Amino acid sequence: MAKTDYSMARKNRVRRGRKVNGVLLLDKPAGHSSNQILQLVKRVYKAAKAGHTGSLDPIATGMLPICFGEATKVSAFLLDSDKTYIFKCTLGIKTTTADTEGEIVLQRKVPKLTEKLINATLSKFEGETEQIPPMYSALKYQGKRLYELARQGIEVERKARKITLYNIKLLDFNESELEVKVSCSKGTYIRTLVEDIGEILGCGAHVCELRRTAVSPYTDSEQMISYEELIAIAAGLNLGDDQNVNQVQEVDNFVGLDQLLLPIESALSDWPEIQLTGDSAYYICQGQAVRVAQAPSSGLVRLYKGEKQFIGLGQMQDDGKVAPKRIFLID
Repeated sequence: MAKTDYSMARKNRVRRGRKVNGVLLLDKPAGHSSNQILQLVKRVYKAAKAGHTGSLDPIATGMLPICFGEATKVSAFLLDSDKTYIFKCTLGIKTTTADTEGEIVLQRKVPKLTEKLINATLSKFEGETEQIPPMYSALKYQGKRLYELARQGIEVERKARKITLYNIKLLDFNESELEVKVSCSKGTYIRTLVEDIGEILGCGAHVCELRRTAVSPYTDSEQMISYEELIAIAAGLNLGDDQNVNQVQEVDNFVGLDQLLLPIESALSDWPEIQLTGDSAYYICQGQAVRVAQAPSSGLVRLYKGEKQFIGLGQMQDDGKVAPKRIFLID
């Protein structure tokens, strides 16, 4: 097939799956990669298009926003947002991956711990600091994922990146384990943080449990739904039914599934709202900037046609007009 014919074929190809728009706050189970659970959820919804916003390690659980359809256009904003984690770390043992999946490479005696000592250690990490990403990460080096190189026994130099820990709080501890809650900026690796904590304590450490409880602006962990609950709803079961939902084959309760989705604009609630007239909304959708009374002087804004119809994101300009930044095609 000629190149032009192949291009035409691609353009004319019909995407399989349902047209679904919205954000699902999935409570990711342990034992799956983020991409594996994304594909499972996409299959449950029979969705044409879906993507997750920020990977969690296979051992990790917790909030994994999954964006369907037009909501995939906001995934970058969620990737860049602040996160909150609760983690447990085992002291005295270092592993190749800095978590329980790796092999033990070093064991040291754990010093006598006191709450004062631990809090003094944790406080060293608050604020803006630099962190070197771990080799077992999805970052790329010369076209290859770092974890691919690490599995081959290859270690390469990584540049330190600026991160911010807004708050780090000790929740519990015993002679060999800490439980900590941390709120942090994008790009923070909890495994690296734990290793650094272990080094300051003089004994080494690795992550044994990790749970993400918030992805800004989604701070209510009760909004999350587990994969088991999702399957039950898809099959039209009551969540209390004494049935093994993993054995359910037919998944067709799309009304119940779609009711779980949050609107696209929920991911953008950190930005102010602007209501446009019908004419202004038309010009914005045509790619033109418009002037809006009492609009912010700068930054991103959420755009609505009237009071309720969300149409996209705008960018305030120096001349006081708002220009389209990202327009969403929603029926």
